[in-house]
Amino acid sequence: MKNPNVVRHYYVLPCCLLLLNLCVELVSYKAKMIDDVLLRTLAIMGMVIFGGSLVGFVVAPAIGLLVSWMQRSSRQRWGGLGELFFLLMLGLVIFWLYYRVYIVGPASVLPVEWANPRGG
Repeated sequence: MKNPNVVRHYYVLPCCLLLLNLCVELVSYKAKMIDDVLLRTLAIMGMVIFGGSLVGFVVAPAIGLLVSWMQRSSRQRWGGLGELFFLLMLGLVIFWLYYRVYIVGPASVLPVEWANPRGG
């Protein structure tokens, strides 16, 4: 790709926002263990604010740096094919995670020890 900012703005950042949305879904699932609705709401808000900051300041730039590094190395080795493969795999992994969370259930992507007790 000629301009790395195009990849960042139109593919990497939306992928990171999709990952943030998955995290929000997992937070909501785990928050069901908190009985008090006000405390549950505060916990969800706090975790979403923290997660948004983490995505905006750490995850998106890290994936952007990885894409930039792959752009340089793929041009030297395989042209644009390596970068295209990485971006395709990123999209497929996010699709798979969405499928697991929304179709199978949030517990399907969490370790067994983290699953909510039955009835929660």
